[in-house]
Amino acid sequence: MSASTSLKVRLPTFVFVLEIVMIALYAVFVTYDDNSNAKLQNNETKPMENSMYRDYPYFADVQVMIFLGFGCLLAFFRFYGFSGMVFNFLTATFAIQWAILIQGFFQFYHDGKIHLGVINLLNAEFACAVVLISFGAVLGKTGPVQLLVMALLEIPLFAVTEWAVLKYIRINDAGGSILIHLYACYFGLGATFVLYRPNLNDGHPKETTSYNSDILSVMGTLFLWVFWPSFNSALTFKGDDQHRAVLHTFLGLSSSTITAFALSAMFNKRGKLTMADIQNVTLAGGVTVGASVDMMISPVAAYALGIMGCTACFFGYKFLTPFLAQRLRIQDQCGIHNLHGLTGLISSTAGICAILLATEETYGPSMYQIFSHRAPPEGDPKLLELQQLIPGLKPGLGRTAQEQALFQVAAIFATIAAAAVGGVLTGFVMKLPFMASPSDESCFDDQLFFDVPSDFDIQLDPLHLNSVYNAN
Repeated sequence: MSASTSLKVRLPTFVFVLEIVMIALYAVFVTYDDNSNAKLQNNETKPMENSMYRDYPYFADVQVMIFLGFGCLLAFFRFYGFSGMVFNFLTATFAIQWAILIQGFFQFYHDGKIHLGVINLLNAEFACAVVLISFGAVLGKTGPVQLLVMALLEIPLFAVTEWAVLKYIRINDAGGSILIHLYACYFGLGATFVLYRPNLNDGHPKETTSYNSDILSVMGTLFLWVFWPSFNSALTFKGDDQHRAVLHTFLGLSSSTITAFALSAMFNKRGKLTMADIQNVTLAGGVTVGASVDMMISPVAAYALGIMGCTACFFGYKFLTPFLAQRLRIQDQCGIHNLHGLTGLISSTAGICAILLATEETYGPSMYQIFSHRAPPEGDPKLLELQQLIPGLKPGLGRTAQEQALFQVAAIFATIAAAAVGGVLTGFVMKLPFMASPSDESCFDDQLFFDVPSDFDIQLDPLHLNSVYNAN
């Protein structure tokens, strides 16, 4: 291993400094929330009413997506399986720890303390998902120190953007199409633009897959597919909103999956299926229903959105990804612009249409709960009438459907701009010479950062298989 990429000093020093800072911040600012504080719980408390039993199933499902789904999905390169899974493990673990603190300051800061509960962990996982999506753009071309630095910088930048959009622009985005998928996509593209490697535009000898690596990657796809309804519905209102979110996500994923199989066979020169399409394009429907996932869009609309997202994602991989690399210096390694960017834009547009079409005739009084910013403001007589029908309904801003739609558009542009600028700035930091960045020749190779087993580079070609057969 070249001394310039040795982790012997860099990684331990960086990690130990982060841990010291983390311990200090947790000691000063983090305490238990009401549902995990023993002082507020006793034998007379009804334990099953604790928020743990409401939030933990969603936390567990998203955990599976973060560590198994993303981890396996990113292990599709033949000689980069260790790095894809393990760097995902490392980055995700740190990102969640860091997001608890950073998001806590913006969302859960009370009385000088961050009150920690399972809901905080769930929110931190969503911030972690942003980092892991961005990671996909630079997969194979970065080392663990660079990825930790990316998480260190992206989490605060994301938290500021999220806070500003939700507090000042105020949007509906239940499935995170704007604040998770679009932000993560354009942040990753900004970073990979700075980290551009012209020598890799024509490919790399080890930028290949294998039978085993493709199977492992499809397992990641299946984990993400199965648990995506939890991802989209976790932060929606409990009850009918959450119920619709699960239904819409499943329908969107189902239609995108069968469409992906059809397109893969149709556009393959030999009429066969391509594993890359199965690994990525099948998931597009989970994103395209995100912005309107809790709305009364109708089941057929969710189904159609899945088809639209899948189609855009498929042709994005086929035509747009090579164009971005050749003409715009954006080497999007995992095609995050297709699976999260294009589909995020479709989803956001669908959400705007759903907002414009929302009426009391369709939603009833609950329209002002789902579209909370359209609720009458404080002092409006209509608010008192609605609060009799929906106890606890909070005052809104009195926006019309058209006004809310314009704010949604503003949020899209603001989020993309903030993400792209943040990604570019983070890319410059990741490019600093002491970050242990791999050379062009050593990209997509586990041997650079891992002790690999003796059979690591065995080529499973017919000659090798024959020699194994004859030896036995």
